[in-house]
Amino acid sequence: MGEDRIYPQLSQVLISCFRGIKNLTKCVTAMSAVSPCCFSETNVRGTIIEKIVYSYNKSLMKHIKDELQNIIIGNGQDGQSSKLKKIQDFLRGNANAGSKPEEQKHLKSEEESLLIDYALKENLIFSGDISEDLFISEGAEQKVYRFDDHSVIKLNGSVFYEYWLDYFNSLLVHNYFFKSTTYEFLGFKVIDNSLFAVVKQDFILATETTDLTALRSLLEYNKFNHIRNNDYQSSDLGIIFEDLHDENVLSCDGLLYFIDTVFYITPNFYDK
Repeated sequence: MGEDRIYPQLSQVLISCFRGIKNLTKCVTAMSAVSPCCFSETNVRGTIIEKIVYSYNKSLMKHIKDELQNIIIGNGQDGQSSKLKKIQDFLRGNANAGSKPEEQKHLKSEEESLLIDYALKENLIFSGDISEDLFISEGAEQKVYRFDDHSVIKLNGSVFYEYWLDYFNSLLVHNYFFKSTTYEFLGFKVIDNSLFAVVKQDFILATETTDLTALRSLLEYNKFNHIRNNDYQSSDLGIIFEDLHDENVLSCDGLLYFIDTVFYITPNFYDK
């Protein structure tokens, strides 16, 4: 499994930053002993530390946003040659104005028709059998089946999204943040005249109930602010992160695993 980018603790970069702050604090303390008027703790040390932390946080969020923009509207390294990125590129190319979802003119039904034709042409139809004997669970948005001893497959009809492009954007954002529960796109399947995306994911067995208070603290530490119920938003990134209840975020041996995520990209995601 890879390393997730929703950090459970201080990253090494942040630790280094605070080491620098500690050294700076010693320096300011010594200077304040010599000239209390100019270098008081409240006037200098606190202000400098706050500015350094603020500057670091802004720099980190800018770096993350740049990487996500490169993945969503560029050719970022997370899946450039994968089936997932291939489909997302196709859908984005068919949006009238290119990259901004709010400017798309296609109806979802029209988008779906184009998607089926493209999937047939590019051999992106999932041909494997999905036996109901392997059925595990079902939610509003998808059905889950056992694939093998280590993974599951999920059939998702993108009902939570206005466009299929929004769904594939969400998968790409998930794969950027959560390497331990990456989605692998296997193809499309038409069942009872309805189109489903088939994705594979490692199977995670929960060992304890997820502490939603701790989850909220983790997300807020990572600059995702709580907005309502189980939904969060990062204004810095221009991303909404929804439906984070204890069946979508599992706890296994004290670690959190985000297995079902819903990301929405807001208009300011595209701002530099």
